[in-house]
Amino acid sequence: MVTGTSLSAVFPLGSRVNERGRLEVGGCDTIEMAREFGTPAYVVAEDDLRTRARAFVQAGRDTGHSDFHVVFASKAFPCTAVLALFASEGLWCDAASGGELHLALEAGFHPERIVLHGNAKSEAELRMALRHRVGAIVVDNFDEIDRLARLVAEGELADRSDGQPVLVRVTPDVSGETHEKISTGQADSKFGFAIERAGEAIARLRAVEGLSLRGLHAHIGSQLLGLEPFRREAAEFAKLGDFPVWDLGGGLGVQYTEGQPSPPSIEEYVSTIVESAHANGMGPETRLLIEPGRALCANAGVTLYTVESVKQNVSRWVAVDGGMSDNMRPMLYGAPYEAHVADRLGGATQCVLAGKHCESGDVILREALLADPRPGDVIVTPATGAYGYAMANNYNGVPRAPVVFCRDGDARVVVRRERHEDLTARDVS
Repeated sequence: MVTGTSLSAVFPLGSRVNERGRLEVGGCDTIEMAREFGTPAYVVAEDDLRTRARAFVQAGRDTGHSDFHVVFASKAFPCTAVLALFASEGLWCDAASGGELHLALEAGFHPERIVLHGNAKSEAELRMALRHRVGAIVVDNFDEIDRLARLVAEGELADRSDGQPVLVRVTPDVSGETHEKISTGQADSKFGFAIERAGEAIARLRAVEGLSLRGLHAHIGSQLLGLEPFRREAAEFAKLGDFPVWDLGGGLGVQYTEGQPSPPSIEEYVSTIVESAHANGMGPETRLLIEPGRALCANAGVTLYTVESVKQNVSRWVAVDGGMSDNMRPMLYGAPYEAHVADRLGGATQCVLAGKHCESGDVILREALLADPRPGDVIVTPATGAYGYAMANNYNGVPRAPVVFCRDGDARVVVRRERHEDLTARDVS
């Protein structure tokens, strides 16, 4: 059970307002961190990451299914320090590119604990996976089967004794209630084999010498707040035959604002996955994988900004020193967040919290309620530990923000802030 915050669940575990009226994360004063490390900055409570990782692992143990593994969807927070922490907690890693595979290996994940994904894997990425003999390659399409067969025949597989483990990604025509841009289980999806073509894919993979078909994979979508779609996913898997491995993907949602519905608990989610697998023929000797991403890291992080200007047009506009270069989700999906002045949480001044970028759409929060915001104030947006750093960019030539880990009152930089010189470091004259 994940517990231990004196603020709402959108903040990192253990967060509190200290005696000076300032938000603390991981025992560290956010105003002092803004002064020391600058803004914008991604601030992460290290113990929150560990607590959630351990909760997932323990929930699996509590089901009694011994061969159950938690695979971190690294796309959510592909930072070496985060990956190394999850590796130390015994998690596996889901990589969706050669770059994420490189990061996972550098962070200390054993190749056997890495699952390679992607709907358009390049030959170079497949070679890299074969040479390291990753735990599984999730096969997405028939072209990939042909490419793998050729690469194995050319001798790219590191160890041919047992074959390269592969899973077939199927599109089970199951979708949950989420934004269309993060729904992946519907029949017409860019990912995986349609359920009526999955049998053909299975047969073709079984015929490739050097590949070892272990089972099935599906991911039905992200930010799901109900459990029924996961039950339907397992039922669709059962129609494809008996396999020793099921990877049921991720998708468990999180709370981004205090007013949003609470998601199922980690324990409820894991028990639903395992019970559904058992109900559909997966015995206790089989292997079950799940791939949580944001559920492991979103609420562990906050982003700090500094207010640069406040002005009244029709609306009251509060402009900060970051925006769509450090958090694209509001612009891509209309994703909701909340915001606070770091030393005056709560508030009743209705504002538009805007970024600094040369786009009218660079709005972090359209209807923010802040406590009399003024230039120089530090603003905190909670629940930014997933897909903020991952989607960060250099729009308008803005250097990317640092990542700061906090624990027991100590703060340390694990990814430094980019400098202007970094913007030209790759130029070739």
